[in-house]
Amino acid sequence: MATPTWHDRAASLQIDARAFIGGKRVDSCTGQRFDCISPIDGRKLAEVARCGPDDVDAAVAAARAAFEDRRWAGKPPAERKRVLVRLADLMLAHRDELALLETLDMGKPIRYSRSVDVQLAQNCIRWYGEAIDKIYDQVAPSPEDSLALITREPVGVVAAIIPWNYPMLMAAWKIGPALAAGNSLVLKPSEKAPLSSLKLAELALEAGIPPGVFNVLPGFGDDAGRALGLHMDVDCIAFTGSTRVGKQIIQMAGQSNLKRAWTELGGKSANIVCADCPDLDAAVAAAVGSIYFNQGESCNAPSRLFVEASIKDAFMEKALALLPRFAPGDPLDESTVMGAIVDHAQMKTVLGYIESGKEEGARLLAGGRAARQDTGGLYVEPTLFDGVEQRMRIAREEIFGPVLSVLAFTDLREAVRQANATPYGLAAAVWTADMTKAIQTARSLRAGTVHVNQYDNDDITVPFGGYKQSGNGRDKSLHAFDKYTELKTTWIQIG
Repeated sequence: MATPTWHDRAASLQIDARAFIGGKRVDSCTGQRFDCISPIDGRKLAEVARCGPDDVDAAVAAARAAFEDRRWAGKPPAERKRVLVRLADLMLAHRDELALLETLDMGKPIRYSRSVDVQLAQNCIRWYGEAIDKIYDQVAPSPEDSLALITREPVGVVAAIIPWNYPMLMAAWKIGPALAAGNSLVLKPSEKAPLSSLKLAELALEAGIPPGVFNVLPGFGDDAGRALGLHMDVDCIAFTGSTRVGKQIIQMAGQSNLKRAWTELGGKSANIVCADCPDLDAAVAAAVGSIYFNQGESCNAPSRLFVEASIKDAFMEKALALLPRFAPGDPLDESTVMGAIVDHAQMKTVLGYIESGKEEGARLLAGGRAARQDTGGLYVEPTLFDGVEQRMRIAREEIFGPVLSVLAFTDLREAVRQANATPYGLAAAVWTADMTKAIQTARSLRAGTVHVNQYDNDDITVPFGGYKQSGNGRDKSLHAFDKYTELKTTWIQIG
C-alpha cells in the first residue's frame, strides 16, 4: 500500500476548531464562528469559534480558579516537570498532525513545519520542564539576627497573544516558561492561524496539565485580544506581533489594572557584509536564505543588506544565482522551500511595498510579482532590490514578506549609523574576519541579538527580544522567567 502523501493526509484531516476553556472544547458564548482559509489554495479548513469578551471572562475565571486552588502551582516541581516533558513527548508523537495544521493554516512548507517548527516548539516545552527543579532561590547576606529569603512566585493568570507567522513556536515560547513557573494561562492565537494552538491545548490536557490551567481562545484582536488587555483579573500579558498593536497592549495594561505587559514586536534587521568577510559564499547563502525563509514573514528577517562596495558586484552575482531555489512551490510538497503568504491582506501589503520600491527609484533585479495564481493560493516571488537608499520605504518599514533591499557602503561607521537609524532593534549581523572589528561593530549595533559571521543561529539557551520599538522583556532562556514570576523578599527575625 502506497504511503499517503501530505495531500492525502490533508484531505482526511479532522479539525475541531472550538475554543478550549476549563479543560473542555466549547463553542463561543455567542455561537459565532469565522472561516479559516488556507493560503495554499483558498480552501476552507474549518469554522473557528469566534471568542469575545464573554469567552474571555469565562477563560480568565477558569484560569483564576485553577491558580487559586493551586492545582498546578501547588504541585511538586518534579511533578510539573514530568507533565511538561510528557507534553513535549506528545508533540513529537503528533508531529505530522501538528505540522500539517501549521502548513495548511499559514502556508509554510511542510518540510519546515515538521523539522523546524514542531521540533523547536517541543524542545522549548521540554527545556522549561527540565528547568523547573534546577532553579534555586536565594538567601541574602543579612545580619546574624536575621534570615532574608529571595524567592520567585508565579505572577498568577497570564494572557498570551501570539502571531500567525510561527504559531506553534511562539505559543511554546509563552507556554513553556509561564507554565513552568506555576501560572495559569489564557492563550489567544492569531485569527489567521489558530489551529495548532487548539491542538496543543488538547495535548496539554492529555499530558496531565489540570483543567483550567491552559485555555485557548481563538478570536480577533479588536475583540478577544482587547478584552484580555483590559481585563482586571489578568496579572500579566505577553504579546508577540506588530509594534502598532504592541503599543496598544501596553496602553490597555495601564488603563486597566497595570498588569505586567511584555512585548516582542517588529524588526528591520541589518545584515552588514564587509570586504574582509571570511566566507563570501556563506554570507550570500545566509543573506538570501534568511530573508526568504518562511516567505520573509519573520520579525528578525535581515531585510536590509549592507554590502561593502568593493565586493558588491561579486556578492550580487552569487545572490541572483541562488534565487531560483526559492521559487514558491506547493507547501505540501517536501521539496518546496518557500510557500504561501498568509492571507490576501498581507499579500497586498507585500506587493504594495514592492511597487513603492520601484516608484522611489530602487532597481528591481528579481521577482516582484505574484506567483502560482492558477492554484487559488497566495504566493510572491523572491524579490531583490539593489540601489536602495535609506530614504525609501523598503529600507525603513517592516515589509514582512520575501523582499530584500541592498545598500552599498564604503565606510563601516556610516553603515552602522544607517543600521541603527530605525525605530526597531531586534537583530543585526556583521561579517568580517577581523574579530576586533566584529566585536566593536556588535557593540555599536542597537539590537537584542547580533550575529557574527552567520545569521539566525541560536538556541533555547539564549534570550530573544529587542531594543527600542522592537519590544521589551525577553523570550527564551532562563531570562524568560523574569516575565512570569514575582520576586518576594521574606525577612525573618531570628535573634
